[in-house]
Amino acid sequence: MTRAVALRLGAYAGALVLAFAGAFAVGSAVDPIAAADPAAKSGDQPMTGMGDEGGTHGAGHQLDAPGAQPPGLAVSQDGYTLAPATTFFQPGKQETLKFSILGPDGKPVTQYTKTHEKDLHLIVVRRDLSGFHHVHPSRDASGVWSIPFTFTAGGTWRIFTDFQPAGHGKTLTLGSDVNVSGLYVPVPLPAASSVTSTDGYDVTLAGTPVAGKESELTFSVSKNGKPVSDLEPYLGAFGHLVSLRSGDLAYLHNHPAQEAEPGTKGGPQVKFGTTFPTASTYSLFLDFQHGGKVHTAEFRVDVTGQAIVPTAEPTQMPGETPGHEETPHGH
Repeated sequence: MTRAVALRLGAYAGALVLAFAGAFAVGSAVDPIAAADPAAKSGDQPMTGMGDEGGTHGAGHQLDAPGAQPPGLAVSQDGYTLAPATTFFQPGKQETLKFSILGPDGKPVTQYTKTHEKDLHLIVVRRDLSGFHHVHPSRDASGVWSIPFTFTAGGTWRIFTDFQPAGHGKTLTLGSDVNVSGLYVPVPLPAASSVTSTDGYDVTLAGTPVAGKESELTFSVSKNGKPVSDLEPYLGAFGHLVSLRSGDLAYLHNHPAQEAEPGTKGGPQVKFGTTFPTASTYSLFLDFQHGGKVHTAEFRVDVTGQAIVPTAEPTQMPGETPGHEETPHGH
């Protein structure tokens, strides 16, 4: 082999090494498996969240460091993995949505610490942010969760599991996509608005959402022009809030400013602390209970550091995904 040929081969081999190294780095950045628990790093700041180890509303959820991946984007974190039994479903047909949370030992988790009065909260929403459902499945003795569920239309849906394993220091939110066959017809989202209507209720949102630090959001509930001052406890508070970032559906943790004991009444205002990781548009889903029924108010919020501008007319809640507008939100 001549020296010139050897040099050319060596350069080619070096280029291959660099190419594979670059591919590995990119793959590591987008791999939907969260890194090992970064909470042990010094200087990390916790993000206030929905539940703590005692089952109350406190600092159980954490955003470990500035720039850290928000919850809900990974299928696995801290050794715990969301494992759906199947990821393929038919639209408009009630099927069993079944999954397990696998622990660090690879076995289904069977012991949990309650947060918001439940061992696990299941959020199901289509990727275009239509068809929102907040439900609570049941768990069998082997650790398998299941619930009868009807996906209302074709497309890619996202399922989020929000839970705290027993003995684990914080609550986890794991997410996975599932596929629903059939024609996908995107549902356009309404513009950002400070007032929305649902089930005969008007809900007004006020606050100054800022990226990177906790913002206080205040929801005011009224009906027929009168403030609703007898809201009923729901999941240990007078409201439950889920916030999802447009684009990647990052799941934001919110905590209510006031807990609610059974038999007490609240309202018309319900306040939450929310940390928006970036400036973006977010969909907010407020669940509140009145008259023995849970209602869901949906908002679109632009996080710009500016106060939410009051709007004169309430935004009507968008219907369910096409063809199933009568299907209510699940709880």
